[in-house]
Amino acid sequence: MHEIHVGTDLREKNRLIAEENRDLIRKNGVVSLNIMSAPGAGKTSLLVNTIPHLRDRYSIGVIEGDLQTSRDAERIAELGIAVYQIQTGGVCHLDASMVHSALHRLDLDIIDLLFIENVGNLVCPAEFDLGEDARVMLLSITEGDDKPKKYPLMFRESRLLVLNKVDLLQYVDFDIDKAKGEALDINPDIEILELSCKTGEGIDGWISWIEKFYGKCRNG
Repeated sequence: MHEIHVGTDLREKNRLIAEENRDLIRKNGVVSLNIMSAPGAGKTSLLVNTIPHLRDRYSIGVIEGDLQTSRDAERIAELGIAVYQIQTGGVCHLDASMVHSALHRLDLDIIDLLFIENVGNLVCPAEFDLGEDARVMLLSITEGDDKPKKYPLMFRESRLLVLNKVDLLQYVDFDIDKAKGEALDINPDIEILELSCKTGEGIDGWISWIEKFYGKCRNG
């Protein structure tokens, strides 16, 4: 009797395609970041605030993942940026095959920096390697300071944790030191930044992090 392990087979297929993506991205000299968060944490707002600071120095591309609609992609396109929309049709994450198709529809020869905005979800996106250089976890302080221990995989798999909406700290019950401490308990190597897409506070630190990471990737 033969047993079929669907989850194992899917993960292995995803791993193989992710490696193809990684080879393709690196072959073209592109540095890629996978932005993950819950719905409404501010992924698109972060990109809209980030791109104007970088587009004079880097050629930027964006892959947008969403369940339905192209609203986020339209916001990015208004900035004059190459963007490819993936509508997952109910799937709660991007996977490597979806990104593989998108990579072949973007002109990677002219892209330096690629942002992949994943579907808003605190569980599934962290389970799927897309072939990216690093994962960035965005946590809005309006979501609660208990999220690191409740959704540990997302924090364990991320190189950087960005705490967004810090302009609202005085209005919500969020212990920022607790959130940072729990994230570091899960992943001692995770870097942490605080910012507000609304006020611009902390954006310079985020831009500096991207530039340093870009340099590290390109210089080996």
